[in-house]
Amino acid sequence: MVESRALDGVDIESRERPRLVDPARLHGPRLDRTWRFLRLDFTGIACATLFFCWSLTPSLLPRDWLFQGPIGGINGAIGYTVGAAIGWVVGRYVLRRRSWWPPPEPWATGLKVLVVLTCVFASIVMLAYSAAWQRELAALMGAEGTTTTGYIRTGGLSMLVGAAIVSVWRLLRELVRWIAGRLIRRWRLTIPTATTAGILIVTVLFFLLVDGVLRRGIYAATNEAFSLQNSTTRNGAEQPVDSGKSGSPESYAPWDTLGFEGRNFVSRGLDAAELSAANGAPAKNPIRVYAGLDTVGDADARMDIVIDELERTGAFEREILVVIPTTGTGWVNPTAAQAIELVHNGDTALVASQYSFLPSWISFLADRDKAEEAGKMLIGRVHERWLQEPEATRPKLMVYGESLGTQAGEGAFGTLADIRQTVDGVLWVGPPNENRLWGDLVRNRDPGSTEVEPVYGGGLVVRFADNSADMVENAEQWSSPRILYVQFPSDPVVWWSPDLAFTRPDWLTEPPGQDRSPSMKWFPFVTFWQVSADLTNAAGVPDGHGHNYGTIVLDGWIAVAQPEGWTAVDTERVRSTLESLIGTEGPEK
Repeated sequence: MVESRALDGVDIESRERPRLVDPARLHGPRLDRTWRFLRLDFTGIACATLFFCWSLTPSLLPRDWLFQGPIGGINGAIGYTVGAAIGWVVGRYVLRRRSWWPPPEPWATGLKVLVVLTCVFASIVMLAYSAAWQRELAALMGAEGTTTTGYIRTGGLSMLVGAAIVSVWRLLRELVRWIAGRLIRRWRLTIPTATTAGILIVTVLFFLLVDGVLRRGIYAATNEAFSLQNSTTRNGAEQPVDSGKSGSPESYAPWDTLGFEGRNFVSRGLDAAELSAANGAPAKNPIRVYAGLDTVGDADARMDIVIDELERTGAFEREILVVIPTTGTGWVNPTAAQAIELVHNGDTALVASQYSFLPSWISFLADRDKAEEAGKMLIGRVHERWLQEPEATRPKLMVYGESLGTQAGEGAFGTLADIRQTVDGVLWVGPPNENRLWGDLVRNRDPGSTEVEPVYGGGLVVRFADNSADMVENAEQWSSPRILYVQFPSDPVVWWSPDLAFTRPDWLTEPPGQDRSPSMKWFPFVTFWQVSADLTNAAGVPDGHGHNYGTIVLDGWIAVAQPEGWTAVDTERVRSTLESLIGTEGPEK
């Protein structure tokens, strides 16, 4: 019986019964691993505090604690990583063989406590300074400032965000170690080789997850969400009865196919009677042509509808025909549209087309090429049809674009010469920093001019302005057709670039523009995340700042279109009308 219960000298009975193990020995390694996972690097803490304090310095726009918290947390996590790496290198190659390192107790504990207390004190002091900077910046833009006590909450939120990021990083590190351990056991690899392989595997898996699964999944879900909004209609937007509008009963582009922004565009605007009352002269009903993504699925067919609509409405018989490449959702700035129609007393035709369901900032990140292709197609097809009209009677052909619409518009042209040979004038407002043509012009600006106020070719063909005075200065030396970029020094859309993470841009070494704080400085990584956060609130500031251009589009349009007999009194009359209309058509979506 005993022999039957024994095999190779191992007692089967003992194998069937679990051995009693000391709980301390069982849980000790786990507790030790847990402590190692949670244990903080004090060089990392010091560097994290430095980066956090940098992030509290002013940026382009005022920020409340909810905006500043994530910025501080992200930059603190970056600083912690940098500090931990520095601490590891110094400890391994500088302090390793020093007899006095690490210091004995209680000096070691005292040093750690000193680091923590110093970091807490420095953070609180910087939060107080930051609150004052934010109030200064808010006053510069006519916005409401924050309070010091309320801004202190930034520290707690930043700590939570930073801890979450560091935890994810450590989880990835533990995953690398786990994979390396399996490789060593299975394939007998050396520790360096297994670790390298583990890093490569985790890196590939991470980017496949983020780029291949999360990004596409988020893009698809977002597209679906905004496509649902696209089927709705803004309160007050009603189907036009005027045959000069797309979406009217006579239109080739049915009302229910124009999308959220398209329906808003064609349903609004002053009619002939209202324009006559505003200008004191007989006016025409303006023409507004629009095609939505649902008007027809194919892009070429959608352009066919646009051309048919232009012909049906008599757009080629008007004084001026304006092509407006839209932002992501198909939005057209209502103030700009009203300004054009008021200046020309309704003798206008505006044409636009939707190419995406997504807001501009998502379209910019996910599919910028699509914007350029859409702008090139729209401008190209309208220009092709426009050329068929007699030169003596055809309207002036102009281009207007704002934000991502400027990138869409630039996609139709290769050079300034292409623009001047194609259209009679261009007004581009708030161009993104990644715009190809804009970037070439700014980089090749005249010596002595600044990045924030560039001068190209002596201002003979193209100009940059952030106020109306710049638009009329030496106007007689500005040849036609005119090209004008309107951009504010505080607009994060204009100045955001991935290069901010590693390179100090010229605009942060030059004297600040009219509405940028002189206290803003460049710090590696930090400034990039600051301006990235500013993007999310770019239009949430008062008119004339950030990405909120208000009625300056009127001054820009007058400068480019050069309406005959126009006076400063006319400008202020139209501005007064525009200011009474602003806010009645809703913000960009």
